Amino acid sequence: MKLIKNIDSEKKKENKMKRIILVAFALSLILFGFLVDTPKEIFRGVYTILIQPDTLITDYIGVGGMGAAFVNSGLLTLIFIYMLHKLKVNFNGVTIAALFLIAGFAFFGKNLLNVWFIVIGVYLYSKVQKEKFSKYIYTALFGTAMAPFVTEIMFSTTLPIGIRILLGALVGIGIGFILPPLASYLVRVHQGFNLYNIGFAGGMLGTIVFSVFKSYGFVVNPRMIWTTGNNKLLGIYLYGIFLLLIGIGFYINNKSFKKLKNIMKYPGRLVADFVILEGFGPTLINIGINGIVATSYILLVNGDLNGPTIGGIFTVAGFGGFGKHLRNILPIFLGVSIGALTKVWHINDPAILLAALFGTALAPIAGEFGWKYGVIAAFIHSSVVLNVGVLHGGLNLYNNGFAAGLVAAMLVPIIEAFRKDEA
Repeated sequence: MKLIKNIDSEKKKENKMKRIILVAFALSLILFGFLVDTPKEIFRGVYTILIQPDTLITDYIGVGGMGAAFVNSGLLTLIFIYMLHKLKVNFNGVTIAALFLIAGFAFFGKNLLNVWFIVIGVYLYSKVQKEKFSKYIYTALFGTAMAPFVTEIMFSTTLPIGIRILLGALVGIGIGFILPPLASYLVRVHQGFNLYNIGFAGGMLGTIVFSVFKSYGFVVNPRMIWTTGNNKLLGIYLYGIFLLLIGIGFYINNKSFKKLKNIMKYPGRLVADFVILEGFGPTLINIGINGIVATSYILLVNGDLNGPTIGGIFTVAGFGGFGKHLRNILPIFLGVSIGALTKVWHINDPAILLAALFGTALAPIAGEFGWKYGVIAAFIHSSVVLNVGVLHGGLNLYNNGFAAGLVAAMLVPIIEAFRKDEA
């Protein structure tokens, strides 16, 4: 009995430590925001972010300013950390992935207003199913990819304001209500080889919802807000954060890099929670390494560090706790780069930069079948992702997750058939 109590006590201490580190990360975003802008500019900028449409690509640094974008990200992350804490959720690899995803997309599409309607919809679904909300909390967090539907209806349509707000809220809640069973079913299509399963489900659902709305004359205005010229300042912050995470992980891991090699051996296919499999310390090191590699890629190809690319970098880093590592993401970067060299676009075009970062959703293909297949998957993905956004009107923030699901669903059976013949 005493042994069980000791184990429970250790788990609580470890969970508290994880929360503290994640809270510190969120606070660093807020602090950085107040270092680069004045409080007046930040509050004005956050308000502007809340009332703007959020279709792809809407860089919040361009919409409300750098300070406002960072504060929006930090506050949203803090609120979700608190929610997870109140629900008594164990903080593991999937938790880190979800929170880094929230932090990243809070730079271009998710804000302190539009995410909550999706969350409410998922909550209502849990009540209808008579199950704990904590069972569906990650669907709620990842499902905020669909938040642009809310703000697009509320702030871009010509309907009377009362109808716009009510309709936007109802659509957001409805999407959240439908997502859990849809996401659970669609994971079978790509067999866990697309790490952004909610992006795939969101793409399918978004295509249907957008098609219905379009048939009633609902038109989404294309957006392209993409800031430049901030590489030095943002690079200092990003490298600083990721080096700090590596240092903390090294310290927690008894001042060693042990078990990091073990993480690299996993294919990364859903579900691969590195915190559960190898521990928190090695996972933090892996997260930091992923973040440094992703940031360095953007700078090496002369790309821009801004809201959308920070979103991609945080996603690559966060999934360092849930499926991604150096061995399975490098083939994806290579495949997208080869695509850029041989196709009609440039390697540092906005869409291709995002395809390289978010295309790491396909990392399990490289991990499971080898780097060559990862390169092929990424090469195909770089074309597919540029053509599927029109289906959902750019209102599914995880457009790469949608494309990756399609690529994995097509490619994996072919790979398995050829490997079977080779055997």
